[in-house]
Amino acid sequence: MKELTKHYTSNDGENTLGTTGVTGGIETRVRIATPADLPVIMHHRRQMFIDMGNNDEALLKAMETTSTRFLMAGLENGSYRGWLVETANGVVAGGGVVLLDFPSSPRDPNPRRAYIINMYTEPAFRKKGLAKQIMGEMIRWCREQGFAWVALHASEAGRHLYETLGFKPTNEMRLPLS
Repeated sequence: MKELTKHYTSNDGENTLGTTGVTGGIETRVRIATPADLPVIMHHRRQMFIDMGNNDEALLKAMETTSTRFLMAGLENGSYRGWLVETANGVVAGGGVVLLDFPSSPRDPNPRRAYIINMYTEPAFRKKGLAKQIMGEMIRWCREQGFAWVALHASEAGRHLYETLGFKPTNEMRLPLS
């Protein structure tokens, strides 16, 4: 598995992968999420759904229960790779790629699919280019891994960004079963 090419030393002295720079006038560091980051990933996931109008507390708690297990397993076994943006204020944005086993097709012989989830930026840091920065890192990584394409579900708030990055609607359809 290829890794990001820039290295930095974290506060605890551990050599980790990531990039540093200034985005939207803010000094940032993009780094790969670890299992220790699960609480912030889950905070972002919950807030993402709340921002999209999902405010039913019982449903949010059920999502948190199953997603916590799923994402922890993925962080540990590599089927979920997260990217986090840190500033002097801590982690302010993040997103991740779920790697899904999926039958290949004539257009894509890879038996896995890359799917972007958990895109979230804290409200005070929105419209500063942080989501675009994370998306760039994730798209670059997916290309380096040899994926033919990457997919996501777009919220109304994120749709414009994804379209400017080249994402296109597909012919996928969905049937509600309940």
